[in-house]
Amino acid sequence: MKKRDRILLKETIAVNYRALQLWRKMAGRLLIAITASSVLEAAAPYVPLVFTVRLLEEIAGNRNPQRLVMLTVLLLSVSTAVLLLSSVCKRWNAAQKETAAYTEAQQYFTKLLSMDFCLVDDFRTHELLSQIRQNANWSGWGLPRMPEQYEKLLGGLTKIICSVALSASLFFKPVEGDSPLVWLNLPVCTVGILLALLGAAMLSPYLFNKGEAYWSKVGEDVKYGNRLFGFFNYIAFEERERAQDIRAYAQEQFFREKLASVIDVLITEKSQTAAYARGPMGAYQAAAEAVTRLLNGIVYLFVCLKALGGAFGVGYVTQYIGAVTSLSGGIADCIQVGGDMRNNVPYLNLVLDFLDIPNTMYQGSLTTEKRRDRQYEIEFRDVSFRYPGSEKYALHHVSMKFRIGEKLAVVGENGSGKTTFIKLLCRLYDPTEGEILLNGINIQKYRYDEYLSIFSVVFQDFKLLALPLGQNVASGVTYDRERVVECLRDAGFGERLATMPKGLDTNLYQELDENGVEVSGGEAQKIAIARALYKDAPFIILDEPTAALDPIAEAEIYSKFNDIVGDKTAIYISHRLSSCKFCDEIAVFDQGTIVQKGSHETLVADARGKYAELWYAQAQYYTE
Repeated sequence: MKKRDRILLKETIAVNYRALQLWRKMAGRLLIAITASSVLEAAAPYVPLVFTVRLLEEIAGNRNPQRLVMLTVLLLSVSTAVLLLSSVCKRWNAAQKETAAYTEAQQYFTKLLSMDFCLVDDFRTHELLSQIRQNANWSGWGLPRMPEQYEKLLGGLTKIICSVALSASLFFKPVEGDSPLVWLNLPVCTVGILLALLGAAMLSPYLFNKGEAYWSKVGEDVKYGNRLFGFFNYIAFEERERAQDIRAYAQEQFFREKLASVIDVLITEKSQTAAYARGPMGAYQAAAEAVTRLLNGIVYLFVCLKALGGAFGVGYVTQYIGAVTSLSGGIADCIQVGGDMRNNVPYLNLVLDFLDIPNTMYQGSLTTEKRRDRQYEIEFRDVSFRYPGSEKYALHHVSMKFRIGEKLAVVGENGSGKTTFIKLLCRLYDPTEGEILLNGINIQKYRYDEYLSIFSVVFQDFKLLALPLGQNVASGVTYDRERVVECLRDAGFGERLATMPKGLDTNLYQELDENGVEVSGGEAQKIAIARALYKDAPFIILDEPTAALDPIAEAEIYSKFNDIVGDKTAIYISHRLSSCKFCDEIAVFDQGTIVQKGSHETLVADARGKYAELWYAQAQYYTE
């Protein structure tokens, strides 16, 4: 047990020190503000105490008017100065704390943005991040708890230093020899009081931390309950996309019942938390409070007896009682913080595990040459791939070359490997086997950001931002307005653009602007296509680019597709085979491999082929 405790103490120190370093890097000014505020706030009560004792001693003794005036002026001026400085630092501390949550959140955003896509795409990454957020929401566990602990620890240490300075003489001032209380001068009495003081100061926070530890015991239940609470109390009722289903299927009562069950788990007298509070948690914390009260009684008794025995005057009674009780409070605060830090270690470890997730994709160093002729040739050479944690191959022995400047359609049933093929092409994942070449060189040897720059992609689940239309298309604040308009017109958004009240400066959606304009799914898809065109990359990839468009808008896009794409190499993924006829070549995927390649006429003529099977299955929709 002792060995285990030593290991836990070492781990507690190491983990909390690293977490404190994280806060120093992301919010150094906050730690400075906490240091100044907590030290001054803890020390402030001792300043008037020092002068008050001297003032009371003078009143009870010589009553020198000049000395009384001087002590009164010093008491008021120094106390006022310290309190004023403490208030300023406290306000600064509060202001820094206002931005702490945002600063902490940036840690996770920055980490996600710097991670390999394959790690961001991994459900385990989001599960870990979800646990971190649930712990923080539940009771501030993890990084949010660190500033509070740091503040309390500094305050406790300041109390200890000030209290020792003001109370040390208590144990060295003897009771007068003719007093019946002379026995208080015995060393055993002094040692006994000190042991009682230290024992109670350690026992009280120990009991308190034992009670606090029960929060961890309900952590998993609460984490799950918080997820349900967040969904049924917020998402289900406030996400407008769900409003239709809720009304059509009368789901509101169902949601209320689910919400009631969650509340039972979290906060009612039926919850496990309430059971702990009525039982061991409440008992431990009540015992901690009782020990503190008992200690205060012992201190009061010891100080008053020594004063009664003539060891010091009445003024010092105030100083010693205040100092000794503050000493025990400071020790208790430090021990309590130590226990809280220990309880927080598992939650901090989750944060550190997330921030320590290593990128595994090789970052190349070769520069992707900027070619005006767009002569980039890409080859898949015997490429196979399976997702992390899966034994099944999503792609198997895929080999093909992209012919520069031509249009390739990628077709196949759901789950045939089309989207995985695009993810590998854009190097969102690296192949499990085989290699992908750009102009004869493995793409892993190129600088990652430069390789990505040669692709414009409209993903099937693309997202637009609640920002002005022009900024959405350009993906930036400053942009070429004429070219943005041209791209929107090429994508079939010209007529809608003409109706927008502020043109390119019209905000999309209403999350950030109450006058924002709502766009339909089809209109959003046209904006996404315009965004891909504006990037003007040599490769343009369109994943179901017309899925949300009506037949007329779809025909409009296809009729001018060659003009839109220009001399770019285009890769087009679709379930609608009728829209593939304009492409130079069609690659047919089935069960993770390419089973056919050729033009529409060639493939549809092969009656036994997969393409013909898919074509005739959809033929009824092509009949005019």
